[in-house]
Amino acid sequence: MPVPSPPPVSRKGAGPRIGVVGSSNVDLVTYVERMPVWGETIAAPRFEMNMGGKGANQAVAAAKLGADVVMVSKVGDDTLGEGVLRNFAAIGVGAKRVQRVAGQSTGTATILVNARGDNFILIVKGANGDLTPADVEAAGDDLKACDLILLQLEVPLDTVYAALAFGKAHSVRTALNPAPAVPNLDMDKVRLASFLTPNETELAILTGMKVETEGEIEAAAKSLIARGLETIIVTLGARGALLATAGGFRRIAPVTVEAVDSTGAGDAFIGAFARYFAAGLSLEAALERATLYAADSVTRRGAQKSFATEAEFEAFRSRLR
Repeated sequence: MPVPSPPPVSRKGAGPRIGVVGSSNVDLVTYVERMPVWGETIAAPRFEMNMGGKGANQAVAAAKLGADVVMVSKVGDDTLGEGVLRNFAAIGVGAKRVQRVAGQSTGTATILVNARGDNFILIVKGANGDLTPADVEAAGDDLKACDLILLQLEVPLDTVYAALAFGKAHSVRTALNPAPAVPNLDMDKVRLASFLTPNETELAILTGMKVETEGEIEAAAKSLIARGLETIIVTLGARGALLATAGGFRRIAPVTVEAVDSTGAGDAFIGAFARYFAAGLSLEAALERATLYAADSVTRRGAQKSFATEAEFEAFRSRLR
């Protein structure tokens, strides 16, 4: 059954404007031939330190694709925080709403990536835990001018809820990526989101339902629609994505590539979706474009550094035609 697409709301003639209220981390990435078992010490061939955090990743993806991005976040007063701010400046992410917290560390993510490109991630919130609802209000003038606000769960839940309420109050669409997933989300507040974008694991945690088959995934997504959520976008990795609304389901076809590293692929998807939907593409067309962008990202190592610029992405799309 065709899924109706809500019309995008444009507030700016020069291009899409995306707000991101979320985390800024530094990724400490170790590449391994295989994952260690508990208590085991193994040699690893390579280590890298990269900019990350789900919020920052999504902001960078949208900015690299040409969106005008405002980031609302916090970092520590350490050297890692300096690096985060320099990175935003180099890429063109608006960081005037990124504050430094005295005596606090910048958030970090410790990532293990095996030879198949699978990963395990451990998060230390650091200054991300100091982002408050008051910070959302302080950035209100910038956020009101956005076409879409992106949210994740690497900052306090009260701040996420405040941003959802802010978007609803000011008629700005919001997209909540419920990652890392928690089972105690207040669904009365989550249903304020225009879009909910879980992966399969997050969908299972949110619903308490099995998601082992295609039918189970659809049933779980349908249960969220029944609880009052407007639009569910389930990211399925190499299997594409599922779009669910009260009007039905739509499968977004996958793109076959040789994966090197899946770190940040979900964030690439969401940042690209935000950029293209806010620019005026239909919901389904924006999701198809986002699927392509995420597929391209897994062919390179790292998170933000694997994200293509708009010109690079257009070249990738041309090769697939």
